[in-house]
Order: sequence, then structure tokens, then C-alpha cells
Amino acid sequence: MNEDTFNMEIRKFLKTVGISSQREIEHAVAKALESGKLNGSESISVKMTLEVPAVGVSHCIEGTIALE
Repeated sequence: MNEDTFNMEIRKFLKTVGISSQREIEHAVAKALESGKLNGSESISVKMTLEVPAVGVSHCIEGTIALE
């Protein structure tokens, strides 16, 4: 295994995950604000699950995002 290649591939994947996840959250929150489901002053719970079936990894990260 080439450690440098492996490291770069992980970073590339995580960059894609970060960018697309941020976009999805922003769109969903904007839609919820427009519909009145959110008022814009609350905090919302978030949860991300990373799965790597080939090596048996399932890792969950939970947190909160404040809107104000």
C-alpha cells in the first residue's frame, strides 16, 4: 500500500463529503425556514454515519448546529 496515495484519497473523499454535506444542510434549512418548520433561532441536531463495509467500520458522529 502506498501511504501517500492512501492519505490523498482519504482527503479527497472527505473534502467531497464536507462540501456536499454542507450544501445539503444549507438547502434543507432554507426550505424549512421558508415553510415555517424552523424559525431561525433554534439549534438543530445533526448526525453523520461513516461506513466502510470492506473493513467493517461504522462510525457515527452527532452534534448540534446553531442557526443564530
